[in-house]
Amino acid sequence: MFRKIALTASALVLTAGMALAAGEETHIEDITFSFEGPFGKFDQFQLQRGLQVYTEVCAGCHGLKYVPMRTLSDEGGPGLPEDQVRAYAAQFSVTDRETGEDRDGLPTDNFPANENAGAPDLSMMAKARAGFHGPYGTGINQLFRGMGGPEYIYSLLTGYTGEEKEEFGSFFYGNTAFPGGWIAMAPPLSDDQVTYADGHPATVHHMAEDVSAFLMWAAEPKLMDRKHAGFVSVIFLIILSVLLYLTNKRLWAGVKGKKQHA
Repeated sequence: MFRKIALTASALVLTAGMALAAGEETHIEDITFSFEGPFGKFDQFQLQRGLQVYTEVCAGCHGLKYVPMRTLSDEGGPGLPEDQVRAYAAQFSVTDRETGEDRDGLPTDNFPANENAGAPDLSMMAKARAGFHGPYGTGINQLFRGMGGPEYIYSLLTGYTGEEKEEFGSFFYGNTAFPGGWIAMAPPLSDDQVTYADGHPATVHHMAEDVSAFLMWAAEPKLMDRKHAGFVSVIFLIILSVLLYLTNKRLWAGVKGKKQHA
């Protein structure tokens, strides 16, 4: 009797665990971004389009409080002229730390912090989210495909199923990329929601890809410098290893030769 109850309980637990695992399955699409790989670089025009999508769509709820606006003119980033950066910063109202009064934003200020309705800050979102895992936590997929933070953002923005449900007075939307399959954020993008100055198509997929690339740059603006430093370090270590090998062979040549004659 007790054995049957125990088996039944175990079966229920296993079924619940399988249902939970099934509910947590997510679909992350692998996107070929220009900055991937050891020699990849940010696409300046894509970053400019991503900045536009963030400003016109995402900034209504999400902030970038750890990103200085002056970096918009940095080489390797969006590359905006300094006068455009000043004009961009001036559209924001900032509270001066010294006087406590509101003033127009300056390039030396960070992007405004905006956590409307508990929306998370996006400064480090591309580094905080991992799109690729495993198998079994070994990180093999990440070794070959990267962390997948931008892919996660892209898949989240394009993964809405059109389903909706209400629970305890809150609305949730079906999403194939969000763990659990339901997210409280309504679909933020729609076709032709923004008008790109370069005439690039403004479909949901293009806008999601552009803003994902921009958020990757915001999270790691010195990515190109890090890759360059890593490449130089690898070359240096290879040369050093060869020199150490030749030096060791030269120093021990006489000793090894005597052993062979003995």
